[in-house]
Amino acid sequence: MNHTIAHPFTGKPLAEEAFGVLRAVCGQIGVEAEGARLMRLRSNAVFKLRSEMVVRIATAPDALTRLPVVLAVARWLADRGFPTVRPVDEIPGQPIVYGGRAVTFWRYVRSNGRPTTLELGRVLRNLHREPVPPINLRRLTDPLAEVRHAVEHRAEVLTPYQRAWLGDRISSLTDRWQSLESGPPVLLHGDAWIDNLLRCRDGQAVLCDWDGVAVGPREWDLVHTYHGQRRFGLTPGEVDAFAHAYGSDLREWPDFGTLMEIRDMYAVGVHIRNATGDPFSRQELPRRLDSLTRGDGEARWYMAAPTLS
Repeated sequence: MNHTIAHPFTGKPLAEEAFGVLRAVCGQIGVEAEGARLMRLRSNAVFKLRSEMVVRIATAPDALTRLPVVLAVARWLADRGFPTVRPVDEIPGQPIVYGGRAVTFWRYVRSNGRPTTLELGRVLRNLHREPVPPINLRRLTDPLAEVRHAVEHRAEVLTPYQRAWLGDRISSLTDRWQSLESGPPVLLHGDAWIDNLLRCRDGQAVLCDWDGVAVGPREWDLVHTYHGQRRFGLTPGEVDAFAHAYGSDLREWPDFGTLMEIRDMYAVGVHIRNATGDPFSRQELPRRLDSLTRGDGEARWYMAAPTLS
């Protein structure tokens, strides 16, 4: 059962709110929060503690119902020897809920350089060969559900035209998703982007961030790397290496174009959701919406504010 703490934080910038949640939860369970470092702020606020733990504070609206399954799958895979990060099992009652935010604690992985797409392809090939775990996993039947929810509930960050355009586009893409032809469903990571792969100091590459875990078409895990070339600066050579390591090339799939359009739309949701509290999302959201409404499939997007040279 989840361990719930009262006293919500509301109305603050996301980073400030996340630090407040971190200090409150760590104080309640006796973990030192002093010196915590904010590593990432997107779908989760991710902190590194001095005690070699990673704390993830979820911002997604369905996190409270989804995270018990995420924790269970990560433990199940780790017990099977699959290369994954593992929850800190010494902290009971996870996810811990504070002010509507769900908090989980994970073992920190000391990394050694940036992993390669070749390593990612190998890890995903092995993941998709794993059996579906005996856990009540969700089926990936509507990958744009969170984007749709954000459009409906974050009207203050969108113009009326943007809301109408997004609503129509999401509806069309959802219909096209239902007609995709794929093979038998597999265990999905759900957000199999290169930044969610860590290389340990012993050279092993491990997957982290299992928030999107589900059962569904393997193509959903694969498309992130191809989309990385389209929007985030991966090279053709990196995508070729990924395809070779996985053992098949998604670009040869008849529905590749449709899936890339769905992935484009998926990548907007977090910034609609976070724009009121996160300066980077406020900066990035107009860039992504502009290129989508203009039909520009080549415009560069960013995971963090670009540095000026």
